[in-house]
Amino acid sequence: MRKIILNISSFIVILGLLGACGQDAPMTVKKGAGYEPAATATAERTVLPRLFDAVGTVQAKTDIRVEAQVTGRVLEVLVRPGDRVDKGARLVVLDSRASETRLDRSRQAVSSARSMAAQARDALASARAAHTKAESTYRRMNQLFEQKVVTAEEVEKAEAAYLQAKAALNQAEQGVAAAEARAREADKVVQEAEISLGYTTITAQEPGEVAKRLVEPGDLAFPNKELLTLHTGGSMHLEAMVREALIGRIKLGDSLSVVITALNDKEPLTGVVQEIEPLADPVTRSFLVKVRLPERPGLYPGMFGRLLVPLGDRETVLVPREAVRRVGQLETVMVKSNEAWQPVYVRTGESVDGKIEILSGLSGGETVGLSREEVR
Repeated sequence: MRKIILNISSFIVILGLLGACGQDAPMTVKKGAGYEPAATATAERTVLPRLFDAVGTVQAKTDIRVEAQVTGRVLEVLVRPGDRVDKGARLVVLDSRASETRLDRSRQAVSSARSMAAQARDALASARAAHTKAESTYRRMNQLFEQKVVTAEEVEKAEAAYLQAKAALNQAEQGVAAAEARAREADKVVQEAEISLGYTTITAQEPGEVAKRLVEPGDLAFPNKELLTLHTGGSMHLEAMVREALIGRIKLGDSLSVVITALNDKEPLTGVVQEIEPLADPVTRSFLVKVRLPERPGLYPGMFGRLLVPLGDRETVLVPREAVRRVGQLETVMVKSNEAWQPVYVRTGESVDGKIEILSGLSGGETVGLSREEVR
């Protein structure tokens, strides 16, 4: 009796393995046994493209890091993630008191430098007049000395006065140059202070959407510290890693299908290959491919996506969805054999235009029954 029970158990296990492999089960629903399909269809053998899924991430066309150019306490943050901003819109306001004080001091320094330059120019004018007079006197004394009218001592005195006036003129010219240089430097400091004051109000350089807000009022902002992130450039793109064995199948400008799971679209998006980095990752042996995506509501940076890389064609069998019956993990299709309906265990694949792919169990051309519940 024990041997009989073991043999029956082994036979049941063998039947289960055959069913899991897609083989027809030996059970048959005889005609009139109760199964009546709502409709029938023919298992269609067709050719579908073979596709490789390259996983990737949706990215914005351009990400702009909004950073502070000066050090200051944050007074206001005028935007939040998701806000659309125009070019020139105010984003963050910093405490400007230090910059205003610096600007006032710089303007006072400019005023003082300009006053000193004006005084130096007045002194230069006086030195030029004195030099001109001394030079004229010296020349006249030389002429009179040649005419034996004045003595050599008088000529030497006139020459000394002329040389002294010339030295004073050179000194005055140098004083004017130095004063004007100081005035220019003070003007430069004022310009820098004005620019620094302008940096206390941070504005958008391009229209876009606020993606991240990394600062709050009261925080300290300083150069190279990121305050906000803006997504600009409009359309998104998918960045996917494609293994080196398949990179030769992709060319710039190719149109490829992209599946964004979060969108729940029945049909994949169509993207255009806009960039292929010519350097493979030495660890994964994959190339980064960027595919421009069409405008689509609900599409955001950071979403998971799959780039479908075509590998050629493959033959497969398609049946209507209503033909597949599921009980737990088992899938069956009722196939008409002569005048009887026979359940056949199958393994399904992808959905294609309302039909489902049969990976094993059917070879095509069979008449299959459609479930009455599914048809209704």
